[in-house]
Amino acid sequence: MKPLWTGAIGFGLVNIPVKLYSATESSDVDLDMLDKKDHSHIKYLRVNEKTGKEVTLNNIVKGYDTGSKYVVLDELDFEKAGAEKTKLIEITDFVNQEEIDSVYYEMPYYLAPEKSGIRPYALLREALIKTKRAGVASFVMRNKEHLAILRVSGNAIILNRIRFHEEIRPTTELALPAKTVVKPAELKMAIALVDQLSGKFDISGYKDSYNASLMKVINAKAKGKKTVVPVMKVVHSKAKDLMEQLKASIETKRKKAS
Repeated sequence: MKPLWTGAIGFGLVNIPVKLYSATESSDVDLDMLDKKDHSHIKYLRVNEKTGKEVTLNNIVKGYDTGSKYVVLDELDFEKAGAEKTKLIEITDFVNQEEIDSVYYEMPYYLAPEKSGIRPYALLREALIKTKRAGVASFVMRNKEHLAILRVSGNAIILNRIRFHEEIRPTTELALPAKTVVKPAELKMAIALVDQLSGKFDISGYKDSYNASLMKVINAKAKGKKTVVPVMKVVHSKAKDLMEQLKASIETKRKKAS
């Protein structure tokens, strides 16, 4: 794997040299954009809005619009804004991971130690395991500051990028039902249905079935075979009463389980 970032974890006065790697990869079917007429590839060009000519990547700079002019920034300017943050994942707090709402989670990365960081990396990992804590940290990557938590999974320390509080929209503008709408008998039945469908979570049991089906369509079309668009059938309980729907759901599950 190719590292996306190289720096260090700041753990008190201990610095742990590390490399950051992407922990995920896309499972999407790789599709190209083509011209409908002759199936030629569609290319996206970076074009000067005044001349209409293409601009090469090494001639592109970043600028901030002050209203009267652009202030052009180079890499040194970004480092001047916080040189230590561009090279350091600084842990400022340790918290219980359960306290962090899932709405804040973004992207996971693997952290692996450089040779000189093996012992302190292992020390931090074991400390996180023993205390059952996650480290809250901030760092800069690609000229943007990120908030993150560091937690252990297996033998690896995983960095999970999380959103800042101001990035989460409030729910006040949503039309949400009050708790009083729920009837005790219906709640009891709903809990029974939840219990019936409950089990130990195993992520390996969930597959990207849509992409697998799409590849079947692609392979069939490549061989000149015709494929039929399936008719989607959504089966609902005939009863309009919510209690009756819950009862029917439980009975249906029982029949399948037997």
